[in-house]
Amino acid sequence: MSGEKDAVVYGTEDLLVSLCNSVTRVLNVATQSKLHYSGMVQRITKIGLKPDIGCFVLFDGGFTGLVVLNFAAETAMEIYERYMLHMGMPKSELASSHTSDEVANIMGELMNQIVGDFTGKVRRELQTNITQNQPKMLALNKQVTLSVDTPLDRPEMRRVSFYTEKSNVFYLELAIDRTEFIRLHDFDTSEVTDPDALLDQQRDAQNAAAEPVASSSIDADELLKSLGM
Repeated sequence: MSGEKDAVVYGTEDLLVSLCNSVTRVLNVATQSKLHYSGMVQRITKIGLKPDIGCFVLFDGGFTGLVVLNFAAETAMEIYERYMLHMGMPKSELASSHTSDEVANIMGELMNQIVGDFTGKVRRELQTNITQNQPKMLALNKQVTLSVDTPLDRPEMRRVSFYTEKSNVFYLELAIDRTEFIRLHDFDTSEVTDPDALLDQQRDAQNAAAEPVASSSIDADELLKSLGM
């Protein structure tokens, strides 16, 4: 009985906090600014993409989930501009609209880094493995609800508010199978990668002829197909 009482349990809120920390860690390094998230989390009954920019990524493996980031135009442009200026791009050459494919590609790449950071922590801290698909970024003028009833047996959904240095707001939504990880014995986790390595990786990605992230040209049928519906 004492072993059960002493066991460390890692549940939905712990996974959510880990994901939120990945968001702030990656974006703080990428934009050289300070973002933070609310100390309160919302339980929600549906998850979806909202105007002006929505980005989502599915992951599967040890557990299944769907992560969505929703940005207002001003928030997306702040993050995009800070990131590009920090990378050495002249301000005169930056995109002027959040509907630009360049903005969608950069936000999608950042989303990819966020989920990649999260999956790395899952491997180290939970000793299980999850894989992610390619993030999809959409410029929207209306809300799109994403159904997760099919891939998730007992979905739990959460929403967290994030704030940029200029007090612009964006939202993270997570849908995940109800799950708990219980530590059976102590183990060592490997060291976390230096945050500067994130920038080095991104510089390499900028110089490489990488396939661009899917942008606003995705239509509704392709969106549903990407979700396996």
